[in-house]
Amino acid sequence: MKLLAQADETPATRFTQAQRSALDELARATGFLSTRPNGRGIVYRIVNRAGLEAHLRTLRPEATGTLSPHLPRRAANIATRRDSKAGSATHALHYLLLKAVGDDIAWYRQGGFRLDLSASTRSAGVGALAIEENDDWQSDKPMWLVENQALFDNTSWLPAGTQASLAYYAGQIPHRLVAWLAKRARVPELILFADYDGVGLQNFVRLREQVLTPCNFWLMPGWHALLRRYGSNRIWQDTQQAFMGATMRLAALAPPTELLALCEAMSREGLALEHESIWLAGDHD
Repeated sequence: MKLLAQADETPATRFTQAQRSALDELARATGFLSTRPNGRGIVYRIVNRAGLEAHLRTLRPEATGTLSPHLPRRAANIATRRDSKAGSATHALHYLLLKAVGDDIAWYRQGGFRLDLSASTRSAGVGALAIEENDDWQSDKPMWLVENQALFDNTSWLPAGTQASLAYYAGQIPHRLVAWLAKRARVPELILFADYDGVGLQNFVRLREQVLTPCNFWLMPGWHALLRRYGSNRIWQDTQQAFMGATMRLAALAPPTELLALCEAMSREGLALEHESIWLAGDHD
């Protein structure tokens, strides 16, 4: 497309190295363009413009400007690149699964919209919000984030008297969820209960760096005894690079003393701890 938008001869310096490699391969495969020396460089010369235009149509059946602006993004990618994931492929909405812990847990937005999360949890097991970065959903109760589904399914581990929304994510907190939380104050407090490893700490740092809402990393009772008894050296090694990067960034965020103690213990003992070990805490405080 960039080549066809130019005159019949175009200096190679107008193209990136990756584009030049692609043009060189196209020249060898089709003969529709050629190169010739030009001073210290080269120029690309269009030999068969109609052939190049036909070849482009095989790669991109539709021109971007001919598509409806209301067409879903992935459908537009198929039309222009024969691949739904080519180009920008993110979805407009992110679906946030939530579970109410306690009574009278609700989410509100302007216009009188209300999600009674407690009622949804009682009747269907979960509630859900279709969130966009610029929406105004909020709740007057804290939100807990847990890394794995087991702690979302069984909430017996939560401190007695907890009144909150509980959400879970798999491994990494989705970028769109972090952006949504960073756009405005959604809840009075965010509490992250992640695995005690490099990835868990990395996610906490992301929240602390980007979200204005107070955010805390929850440490289970007796965490040090659990780390020594059930900690994994393999997980520690697998996530050590993420741990080192996270702890360097954490130092600038004035973290709680006990979180620093956890990081020091993990580093000293070469162990990480998965957060499902919370259910083992009763026997080994």
